[in-house]
Amino acid sequence: MAIDSTAPAPSSGLRESKKQETRQLISDRATHLFVTQGFEQTTIAEIAVAARVAKKTVTNYFARKEDLALDHQDAFAASLAHTVATRRPGESAHGALRRAFLEAAAGADPVSGFSGADFARMVADSPTLTACLRGLHDRREAALAEALASATGTPPDDIAVRTAAGLLGTVHRLLFQRIQELTLAGRSDSEITRVVTEEATHAFGVLEPALGDYAVA
Repeated sequence: MAIDSTAPAPSSGLRESKKQETRQLISDRATHLFVTQGFEQTTIAEIAVAARVAKKTVTNYFARKEDLALDHQDAFAASLAHTVATRRPGESAHGALRRAFLEAAAGADPVSGFSGADFARMVADSPTLTACLRGLHDRREAALAEALASATGTPPDDIAVRTAAGLLGTVHRLLFQRIQELTLAGRSDSEITRVVTEEATHAFGVLEPALGDYAVA
């Protein structure tokens, strides 16, 4: 069949939509394989076959296999810094982060740790993903330190900034792990929300005397 060279090229919006569909398809197929047969046991070639694309297409969209399993790494790493940067007038960094976490827990937000039992088990059973998740927590704490430095007008290596970021980052890391533990224990999202809301209130309360008025907008 002849190709009509006068036909208009697909719009950039259509091309972008197609790329997003392909990316999502690859991600969905990969997640299914990871959950059913394990992250370490699944190959890029198997993912390509499942998504009906070339192996190179998979690696073009996802540079590392871990990126297929943990598909929102940048959003996760930037989440605490974004909360500080967008805190309300008169709100401290501590207050903003506490409020944001409680809102996330109430909404069972995946970024705060609500992932479902299958996904939580997949991560827990994979040394690669467990290490990758630790790295993401470290990235998130580093980004938080930068945001706190900007908010207080101090250097990022200032000991007060690093201490505040370390304490606030640790609370979020522990609460994330707690959500994962409860998920693997078979607790429902509503039960997990109730438990971590109480525990988060207590954990942030421990930091209140030291950080309650730190980096007030």
